Amino acid sequence: MEDVRDGDHSTLASISSTATSRAKLLVKDSGILAGVELAELIFHQYDPTLQVDVKLKDGDHTKKGDVALTIEGAARSILTTERLVLNCMQRMSGIATFTQELVQLVKGTKAKILDTRKTTPNFRLLEKWAVVIGGGQNHRIGLYDMVMLKDNHIDMAGGIEHAILRTKEYLRATHKKLTIEVETRNLKEVEEVLRVGGVDIIMLDNMEVDEIKKAVWLINGRYKTEASGGITEETIRTVAKCGVDFISVGSLTHSIKSLDLSLKAF
Repeated sequence: MEDVRDGDHSTLASISSTATSRAKLLVKDSGILAGVELAELIFHQYDPTLQVDVKLKDGDHTKKGDVALTIEGAARSILTTERLVLNCMQRMSGIATFTQELVQLVKGTKAKILDTRKTTPNFRLLEKWAVVIGGGQNHRIGLYDMVMLKDNHIDMAGGIEHAILRTKEYLRATHKKLTIEVETRNLKEVEEVLRVGGVDIIMLDNMEVDEIKKAVWLINGRYKTEASGGITEETIRTVAKCGVDFISVGSLTHSIKSLDLSLKAF
């Protein structure tokens, strides 16, 4: 653990090695709880003898005053793991809460909410786990599990056609079966992707609503569609009603407010 290194000296200095205690994890905000399973893993990885009693599970709606879980056992173990558990759960719960808010905003449309790679270094998998708990879906996990030809790839490759054809040849040569998504910035680029073909998803990036509607009409179900770029709580339902399959939102993981939680002895 990044906190401990050669010892949790505050705890080692003040708490007897034989002392036992119990604590409860208190919810201090309303939202969607996430990270409960992770908390159990952290507690038991550090000290398998700790007894965790889960009161609320991942995905549950919570309100101020709820108790998510109780923990009982060696006092030193509880104190040493406290901050890591809280840091993970607070951030994951904030992400799950915001994700669920967006999911509710597009309810009744076919649009699914996606995350992005705009994540915290070394915390990506947990942030993406939280998105799923909140009712969203994961986009690619990293650079290795999908081909996404973004504007810079297209510009540096010499255009959409060159980028797609080279990608298809690369996948044939390497015997890789990866989804291909192409970012488009306007209707002309959408038309070019349709002409070249051989992709799976067309991203409609930073387009106005009227452009998105026209793009969806042009694509006409031949490929999946994803709207992206600057989409907010105020605009997301309007975008969803354009008929896109997916809406990706970077702020799910890069601009969220953590849910306030605390661990208190009782």
